[in-house]
Amino acid sequence: MTFRGWRLDKTDGVFNCALTDLDEAEMMEGDVTLDVQYSTINYKDGLAMTNAGPVVRRWPMVPGIDFAGTVTSSEHRDFKAGDAVVLNGWGVGEVHWGGLAEKARVRGDWLVPLPKAFTPAQAMTIGTAGYTAMLCVMKLQDHGVVPQDGDVLVTGAAGGVGSVAVAILASLGYRVRAATGRESDASYLKELGAAEIVPRAELSEKGRPLGKERWAGAVDAVGSHTLANVLAQTKYGGTVAACGLAQGADLPSTVMPFILRGVTLAGVDSVMCPKPVRLKAWQRLGECLPLSKLEAITSTVGLAEARRVAEDIMAGKVRGRVVVEISGNADASVS
Repeated sequence: MTFRGWRLDKTDGVFNCALTDLDEAEMMEGDVTLDVQYSTINYKDGLAMTNAGPVVRRWPMVPGIDFAGTVTSSEHRDFKAGDAVVLNGWGVGEVHWGGLAEKARVRGDWLVPLPKAFTPAQAMTIGTAGYTAMLCVMKLQDHGVVPQDGDVLVTGAAGGVGSVAVAILASLGYRVRAATGRESDASYLKELGAAEIVPRAELSEKGRPLGKERWAGAVDAVGSHTLANVLAQTKYGGTVAACGLAQGADLPSTVMPFILRGVTLAGVDSVMCPKPVRLKAWQRLGECLPLSKLEAITSTVGLAEARRVAEDIMAGKVRGRVVVEISGNADASVS
């Protein structure tokens, strides 16, 4: 039995990414097999499909770090044929075949039941980016950041994580300042709920160890000098939730924000996040995410378009969310 999917190979240092027929006999170990209905393209997928970063650690690999699908067979106690499920992370698309294919086989412990609040397509409109954004917001709230404390900054605001973070924070009553490098994104971000736009250039270059206190908290998906400046400009007792490295993995900062202002740098990991926290994040998304706003900035493509979208993400041409419709659309563009 074969099925369509993207296959990444590297032989003698030569990288290849192709949409091809995959053999079920090659599928990796797992106790649940699924028909994948929808996936999405995240920044990490862009790195993998363009070979722009060392994301893939096992070859050959099917990319796609998340998916929504229907169980076709299961040896796991919590799932049975016909169940609708969602997967985010757990090394899928990196060390275990991922969601940019018509079928997947994974460990049942990695799966979350599809929340009743969402259809499979809506779950991938949220995707790993939206789930990560929710984890960041939860981290700010766990550290006591409330709307009355002042502005909250979102960096990389036009990207997948940033877009959802802006929408969630605004819906919860926070005054959101959204950092972006494109003036054309201003109206888009304000429609999501941003109150003010911060030019990316204000944060992306080397700055002072401490700057003027500007925000009570922040969600950062950028890293490097941007994160260093965000920390230096966070108010006394504020918290910064860090989840990405779009600018770089380095952190050219000092201890001064931490020891002079009591700032907290809270790391957010979506890949190995424990299942109880995942379930809480998806529950919270059903409660506070203005899905209509998110759907308005989401486009849908067929499986065949995934490589093009990955290249566009790496070129900075994609804002918002891109859903990949897989069932019945393996070789065609959808919209």
